[in-house]
Amino acid sequence: MNNDNIKNDSNSIPLQGLGVTSSPLGVEGRVIQPAERLNSISEYYFSTKLKEVAEMNAKGMNVISLGIGSPDLPPSKETIEALSQSAAQDNVHGYQPYVGIPELRQAFADWYKKWFSVELNPANEIQPLIGSKEGILHISLAFLNPGDGVLVPNPGYPTYSSVSNLVQAKVLTYDLDENQNWQPDFEALEKMDLSNVKLMWVNYPNMPTGASATPELFEKLVAFGKKHGIIICNDNPYSFILNENRLSILQVKGAKDICIELNSMSKSHNMPGWRMGMLASNAQFVEWILKVKSNIDSGQFKPMQIASIVALNNSEEWHKKMNIEIYQSRRSIAEEILKTLDCTFDKKQVGLFLWGKISEKYKDSGELADKVLYDAKVFITPGFIFGNKGNQYIRLSLCANEKMLTEALNRIRKIVK
Repeated sequence: MNNDNIKNDSNSIPLQGLGVTSSPLGVEGRVIQPAERLNSISEYYFSTKLKEVAEMNAKGMNVISLGIGSPDLPPSKETIEALSQSAAQDNVHGYQPYVGIPELRQAFADWYKKWFSVELNPANEIQPLIGSKEGILHISLAFLNPGDGVLVPNPGYPTYSSVSNLVQAKVLTYDLDENQNWQPDFEALEKMDLSNVKLMWVNYPNMPTGASATPELFEKLVAFGKKHGIIICNDNPYSFILNENRLSILQVKGAKDICIELNSMSKSHNMPGWRMGMLASNAQFVEWILKVKSNIDSGQFKPMQIASIVALNNSEEWHKKMNIEIYQSRRSIAEEILKTLDCTFDKKQVGLFLWGKISEKYKDSGELADKVLYDAKVFITPGFIFGNKGNQYIRLSLCANEKMLTEALNRIRKIVK
């Protein structure tokens, strides 16, 4: 074997560098390569960009981040107290059931009935998750074989595509358009070759656009899934934020036959670091997903499950203050930032972000985002990371207090004069 012909790139690690002088076959200079699946994905945009922001802050630049959707407010007082009291007990620190404790599944069922008017059997139609992002992987591994087609929205959450690529499925994007309120074009979908499509990702209230669903949209999606034998997965973590018209795709009659809905406590309950989520569907789908999950993780810390039960029983007043009043005040300042940047936006959008269309004087969202970062020291998200349909848009997070948003506005005003 000629060592000169060995591929040597940034993803290759010589065995000598690991203290190994030869391969098991006695060939020196053997290199280690990552799995080929890594060629289809890159490091998550926020993972790389936040490193740059951290470096800027280390140099004293004091960058204000309006990029990440990580709520900066705490969970309810009762939730934190329940965690503390439970964690102090001696018998709660062991491994927990893969299906979560029964009381948590019941609490999720009660929560869905109260807020979405959806009846779920806590015994077999609910699966707690270590965050809904992990659920995207569990679902993909449970249903997709290499080469199976997956319908992914453009613009859309990047994880839908990256996870599909990791499991070696075939990503088929479908466009969402502002002129259609960011809803799927079913005529265009019907013209696609759907013969090998197994799964479709949808996300309402939509991220990044803030568009709301309608009962009619969910009915069309359920009918589309049943017609073509395509599992419809609705990712639904933004229902509570600046939104009092809460919808679930499972409200549609017969939806559980073909649909899976993901939900999360990260946004609605100020618990992003807790990694508490869930999915709901028919018992067979849940059983198949559990086969995957039970081979990947070992359940969630019991005190966090107990505290999550308390959080799921937060009062309507708590949700109104946290998810409507506070975010509405922040949203007003974020709107001024978009206006200052000469962006247009739909005031009806809901959720944790504000999505704006950039001025024609910028070639794309990346140019504007970089200008704001390097000149104003404010980090905003360029829409291109959500797909090419987001090239002319930017996204602002509302996970910064009014003082920080106001400071960001003042900095941006100085650079656009």
